[in-house]
Amino acid sequence: MEPTAHIYRINEIFYSLQGEGLHVGMPAVFVRFSGCNLRCPFCDTDFAAFSEMTTEDIVARVQDLSPSTQTLVILTGGEPMLQVDQPLLDALHRTGKNLCLETNGTLPVPDAIDFVTCSPKEGSRVVLTHADELKVVFCGQDVEHWAKTIAAPHNYLQPLSCSNTEAVVAYILQHPHWALSLQTHKLINIR
Repeated sequence: MEPTAHIYRINEIFYSLQGEGLHVGMPAVFVRFSGCNLRCPFCDTDFAAFSEMTTEDIVARVQDLSPSTQTLVILTGGEPMLQVDQPLLDALHRTGKNLCLETNGTLPVPDAIDFVTCSPKEGSRVVLTHADELKVVFCGQDVEHWAKTIAAPHNYLQPLSCSNTEAVVAYILQHPHWALSLQTHKLINIR
């Protein structure tokens, strides 16, 4: 009897430029998973809209959209760690892709991820203690506990949907261990 293929709920897969954080401006294929354990009101994922896809479907779509093996693949959501598993990571790595993950940090992350962005949300129980990048959506809340509990070489504060940029800039000027991350994809009107 053959094993059943894993089915993932995928909101969308598309090719664009990374709009946030350290990799801003870099071409990437985004694999946006549907569903989240937090459901933040400012999330840009429509959880009701998804297609069921197998590992092979996802890899084929990523390959179709990738102009080269160097193209980043960004696993995002919602919360991708509700669905991401080792077979999917292994299949994407076999294509030569570098895998980036955008997570809220409430679930463990496998070692097979090449670059982890942790974007913790206020009131959540974060289990990650380190990441490659810490990116916090700033709404005036205390963010210093995140910088103390999640070790990351790159710490970013990001305005809430470009609405409070002045407040974020003012905070960073007083707390220079943070850097500004703008949602440049929204500023230049791309996906």
